[in-house]
Amino acid sequence: MSCPLIANAETIRVTRVDSCGRVVCGADNSYVLDCFATLAMNVNTEDGTDVEYKAANGKVCGFKRGCPSFRGYDVELTFYGVSPEFIELTTGQSPYAGFDGALIGYDDCSIQCDSGFAIELWAQVLGEEVCPNTPTTDGAWIYFLLPWVTNGQLGDLEIGSEAVNLVLSGSTRANSRWGIGPYNVQAADVAQTPGPMLTPLGENCHRRSFITTIAPPVVTCDYQPVPLIGVCAP
Repeated sequence: MSCPLIANAETIRVTRVDSCGRVVCGADNSYVLDCFATLAMNVNTEDGTDVEYKAANGKVCGFKRGCPSFRGYDVELTFYGVSPEFIELTTGQSPYAGFDGALIGYDDCSIQCDSGFAIELWAQVLGEEVCPNTPTTDGAWIYFLLPWVTNGQLGDLEIGSEAVNLVLSGSTRANSRWGIGPYNVQAADVAQTPGPMLTPLGENCHRRSFITTIAPPVVTCDYQPVPLIGVCAP
């Protein structure tokens, strides 16, 4: 598939990572949703310093354009559902429970800069080859991975007569400890057997994207467990 076309965003999964970017495994450490509008990944760069040599007569003798430094991505997720589990995972804010222990809300306190999470996004792919001649696949998706997002916080909230959108912001970091990941997100062989990524991201990388024939996870309105694997935080 040489010319994939990205269509609708379909599913997002967030996974808890620790202050060093390591996956936190076990129960209550991931969440899957599809009730969102957009996921913006805005490039954050620092302009480099230009070097110019100018003669006394005004002639430019030499010029070199400065090389920008890539800081990462500023993330903005616009979503609709007010899930205490999702907000706790992404912002570190404390959930609020009812008499039966079920989570019914959350507290807005200080920004938890030592918490973090990973974002995975599946977007539908358009094209003639999205359904290959094999009974083991249901289509194809563009898969995006941001393995380490920090400083998660909710934006301004306005409640009135119209639909309410919530905005989660954060920023990516490089040198995550995601490794090949705890999930099966790509085909491991010609039989389309689900498996993890084949290689980890490089230490300077903030994002990975690729085409996959492995379907996104099922959406649920509750915490989900993260498999106990070798990349887990201690």
